[in-house]
Amino acid sequence: MDWKQLFARKNLGELLEEMKGDDRLKRALGPVNLTALGIGAVIGAGIFVATGKAASETAGPALMVSYLVVGITCIFAALCYAEFASMAPVAGSAYTYAYITMGELFAWIIGWDLVLEYAVGAATVANGWSGYFQKVIAKLGLHFPAIVSKSIYVFENEHYHATGSLINLPAVLIVAIITAILVKGISESAWINALMVFIKVGAVVFVILVGSFYVHPENWTPFAPYGWTGINIFGLHVAGNTNEAGEPVGMLAGAAIIFFAYIGFDSVSTHAEESKNPRRDVPIAIIASLLICTVLYIGVAAVLTGMVKYDTIDKDAGVSSAFHHAGLPWAEVIIATAGVAGITSVLLVLMLSAPRVFLAMARDGLVPSSFFADVHPRFRTPWKSTIAVGIFVAILAGFMPIDALLHLANIGTLFAFVIVCAAVIIMRYTDPDAARPFRCPLVPLIPILGISACLLLMFSLPAANWLRLVIWMGLGLAIYFGYGRHHSVLRAHNASMSAKS
Repeated sequence: MDWKQLFARKNLGELLEEMKGDDRLKRALGPVNLTALGIGAVIGAGIFVATGKAASETAGPALMVSYLVVGITCIFAALCYAEFASMAPVAGSAYTYAYITMGELFAWIIGWDLVLEYAVGAATVANGWSGYFQKVIAKLGLHFPAIVSKSIYVFENEHYHATGSLINLPAVLIVAIITAILVKGISESAWINALMVFIKVGAVVFVILVGSFYVHPENWTPFAPYGWTGINIFGLHVAGNTNEAGEPVGMLAGAAIIFFAYIGFDSVSTHAEESKNPRRDVPIAIIASLLICTVLYIGVAAVLTGMVKYDTIDKDAGVSSAFHHAGLPWAEVIIATAGVAGITSVLLVLMLSAPRVFLAMARDGLVPSSFFADVHPRFRTPWKSTIAVGIFVAILAGFMPIDALLHLANIGTLFAFVIVCAAVIIMRYTDPDAARPFRCPLVPLIPILGISACLLLMFSLPAANWLRLVIWMGLGLAIYFGYGRHHSVLRAHNASMSAKS
């Protein structure tokens, strides 16, 4: 085996030359569209699905600090993403950044991990969308038959339990609709996303402003009933408290769980190739969307835990149920409806991103290019890979329980952030003179803080998630060594150059 090839790196100059080719995606996104995509990916399930469960079972009112901790962690990663996005504004995000800094094997690992992040994240969101949508239509007296209303199993206390349902049909249907929209084109996708972002941000602001009049400060006492830590290292309890299942609880444990709420801001970088002015607009959109979402999250967590005592919050629909508890049933309907729109936009952006990662990998020969790199001649979208991702997401959403999916998406995203932060440090030393329209400040301090914070949150996740990550990575490595390594465009190029010399 040629071990040097495993760590062969793409040249940044050659990568920028590739951007001039004809088989590229349509550049149609400005800074507002990109920021809306970032907000669209972030605001949704975190507020309308995960907040109630995390507050009641893991962090209590200290959840607002959990959101702050995660926001700061993501800021570190966002600054690193922004530097790379300005240097290499092509499809692929962290996959491309790893290829030009750490080499082909690391690029494959991070690309495979990004597919995990976006596809599993989308399946989790589709699962949550189904539950929320069914609650909304139930108010109109409409119901899906129980046999097609939820996943086959639920996941509780690290065990699976049968539900009696055969498939989560609403989740499968929404994935099919979103897939069709994404195949049609990026302009249509961005317009639909912007509309849904407007609706859900309006609902979030409504929750904060109206809910603040119903806050009872005594509900914030005790502020951290589960403690301030909750740290595991590969399943070994290190600090803080645990629940009956042995899982960590506390403010940091809450941060690890609600980290899912932030999944997606990095997806802005996967759309750099579709940005009109990527070197300027992508860094602006990444940082702006993250800051806006962090402020909104903290505000909602403060209002929710102030309106209802943490241990009585509805775990499945905390926000809308809190308004019902306050005697505002009309507000409950508004929030639930906006929740459907909000979660839909998250699903759209996550499913928009995964095919772009496959596209970048296919261009490098690591997955079959005839399929994953096929750009539709009319719509200018990676239509085949979009459909393939849609089918995969539909299968996961239709049959898998939401909790197992949520934790798997968390650990995959945190791992991607670690790689990107490390890559910035490496690139500063290996190519210090490269043009950097945006520079991450205080390097290496900011990237090191990002790596440390992400590892801390990874260690706070239940041990089973590490096992799932190892299994997923093992499958990815089998594909790389069985196919990708032998079809690598860079490998063929290097071999040709060696033969000539």
